[in-house]
Amino acid sequence: QVQLIESGGGLVQAGGSLRLSCTLSGGTLSSYAMAWFRQAPGKEREFVTAASWSGTMTDYEDSVKGRFSISRDNDKNTVYLQMNNLKPEDTAVYYCAAGSHPYLLRGNRYETWGQGTQVTVSS
Repeated sequence: QVQLIESGGGLVQAGGSLRLSCTLSGGTLSSYAMAWFRQAPGKEREFVTAASWSGTMTDYEDSVKGRFSISRDNDKNTVYLQMNNLKPEDTAVYYCAAGSHPYLLRGNRYETWGQGTQVTVSS
């Protein structure tokens, strides 16, 4: 069974940084496009960023462009989300997800999800 395990969430002040990690077990990471989503209280889950199987193609939600960066290490079966210059509006539960199509990003079929990790940004 393919599973995604997340880590790295926490509490930071505005302007600070965090790096989230998501490790896949039971499969090969390079078989999937990988994405990060987030869900804030009272809001629907939203797309944040995604990377193709090799990491060469990426897509970002406008609100995080220039601040967040997705990267992946297929040899370690791990995808990362580097978050810099965090804002209170970034507070949410962050989920990683594996897409069945290796290079389709926003429109991929995401069926395997991490457990979620809480990111809280104070002002």
